[in-house]
Amino acid sequence: MNHNEFVIGQEFKCAERRWRCTDIGCRVIVAIPVDYAEISTFSENKTQKERRVLTEKDLSGPPYWLAESVFDEDDIISCELLTQTD
Repeated sequence: MNHNEFVIGQEFKCAERRWRCTDIGCRVIVAIPVDYAEISTFSENKTQKERRVLTEKDLSGPPYWLAESVFDEDDIISCELLTQTD
């Protein structure tokens, strides 16, 4: 994809994950994952990881409870626009 093809709220695929565009900068795209979240819990000597499927309620915002990821110029070229059937 090209930078000018992104729209806030639009979903796309990158690195085998689904993402939703949340902001568009001059040279970057900011997005949250829409397929699943990896939740890490830390205790004294142990780290537990859990994968949670996300619902539309989880994706409401801003503010988002999910960490937003920044896609730079190198990342953007490997993104694919998702259609309604994907």
